[in-house]
This record gives sequence, C-alpha cells and structure tokens, in this order.
Amino acid sequence: MSVMPPDRPLLAAAFMICAMAIIGVIDNFIAPLSRHVGLWQFHLMRASIAWPMVAVLPLLGLGGLMPIQFWAVALRSLLVGISMLFYFSALATMPIAQALAGLFTSPVFILLISAGLMGQRIGLWRILAVAVGFFGIILVLQPNPSNFDLKVLIPVCAGFFYALSAIATRSLCAGESTVSLLAGMWITLGIMGAVGTATLMIWPMWQPGEEAQFVTRPWVWPMWDALPLILLQAIGSVCGVFMIIKAYQLGEPSYVSVFEYSVMIFGPFFAWLAFGQPVGGWQVLGIVFIALAGIIIALRTR
Repeated sequence: MSVMPPDRPLLAAAFMICAMAIIGVIDNFIAPLSRHVGLWQFHLMRASIAWPMVAVLPLLGLGGLMPIQFWAVALRSLLVGISMLFYFSALATMPIAQALAGLFTSPVFILLISAGLMGQRIGLWRILAVAVGFFGIILVLQPNPSNFDLKVLIPVCAGFFYALSAIATRSLCAGESTVSLLAGMWITLGIMGAVGTATLMIWPMWQPGEEAQFVTRPWVWPMWDALPLILLQAIGSVCGVFMIIKAYQLGEPSYVSVFEYSVMIFGPFFAWLAFGQPVGGWQVLGIVFIALAGIIIALRTR
C-alpha cells in the first residue's frame, strides 16, 4: 500500500500551470502532423524517441524506473493511454479549443467519482468552481442539439479516462517515482502504437480523403516531413507529462485538476498566434469562465 504524501498545493499548481503551457503549444502541431502519418505510427515513433529520454532521468537523480506496485502503475498507464488515443484523435479532426474543452471535462468526472464513489467531502466552493468551468466548456464546445455530432464526444471520452488516471495517480501511485509513472505511460503508448500499426497492416481500413484518416492511416514511409513534429511532441511531452504527474502526486486531484484549465488559455492563444485559428466571442467567454473556475479554487481551497 503506497503512503500518500502531505499536500503541497502551491507547488502542485505551479507544476501544473508550467505543464499546461508546454502542452498548449505542442498540441497545436497535431493537426498538421496528421496530414503525414497516422495515430498509431505517431504514438509508436513518439514513444520510441521518449523512452531513451526517460531512461536518462534516474541518472539525474529524478527517481527510479522500477515501480513499487507494478499493477497500480500498469493500470494508471492503461487509463492514460486510452485517454490520449481519444484526445489525439480529436485534435486531428476539430479545433484545439474544442478538443481541449472536451478533455477538460475531467475535473467534473473527478468531482463525481471522488464524491460519489470514494466518499470524499467536497466543499461548496469547489462544486461552484467545477460548475463554472463546465459552463465554460459548453460555451467552447458549442454542441448543436438539433444536429448533434457524435464527434463531440471523442474528447469527452478522453476526459473521462483522464479523470480516472488522475485519481489513480494520487490514490494508487502516490508513493511511486515520477519517473516510473512516466516510463509506464510511454511503454503503454508505444505498445498501443505497435498493436494499432500491426492491426492496420493486417486489416487495412484507410480510405484517402476520410475525415478519420489519422486513426485509420497505415504505416507511412518515408516520414521526413513528420519527423520534426514528432520530435517536438516527444520532447515537449516528456517535460510536460513529468510535471503533470508530479503535480498530481503533490496535491489532491480535484484541486490540482482545476489548474489544467489554464491550457484553455495557452492552447487557443497559440493556435490564433501561430496558425490564425479563430476563436469566437462565445468561446472566448467560455475560456474566461474556465479560467475563473481555477481562480475560485486557488483562492478558496485550503
């Protein structure tokens, strides 16, 4: 049984905000990358680049590679891996603001799971903050009830599994080395990429011009156009995910998760700055509500 360390909320928040700044920038490059390679090849190649980087971290004194509880680390890694498959699929088919908004339904799921299934006491201000943040997410996603598109649920599925992984990080893996959790995630994503690539080689499903081509595209070679973007994703993800894991180990999940909302500022702002991707007035208001949720939690949670 892992021993849960004492809360260090300010340090946890700082780690999370720095991580979100990195993730908000690099995830904007998934859409252009999806024109060159598929989801499974991307995960396999990115993991292959990330593994040596993670293997060096113990030499820098940042933690050991071997987990204390293998099953707990494996379960958490599986949950993160499933979440990332949904999330990157969404990034390739919709604007980053919408993909991120769906992913960050995770604090709502964390609140429901923590209070409903784990019996944790959730204060009024935290409930209010999540409600404000969720309203902001609706404004950004802008689902159309009269013409509902199931595609909008792809990043929401990512949010559900991400919430489960966040709870597992704190409740099951609090005593684990950050490096071992990082290694477990990359190994799992690499295995998923290899299995997906092999499956598409045996049972091809890709049709040129399909909207879902990122998910069904088989192995592409050569891939020189995609390699710089995969390198950017690998390096940025190792740094960003290390900080995310550290944040969830240092703070209670329903508190730490709110600071992930800051990516809703970093991601769309960089998309507008670098790619000219527009953000509508209602979406800007939604991002303001999402940021307000984080401010409420920061000021009121003890």
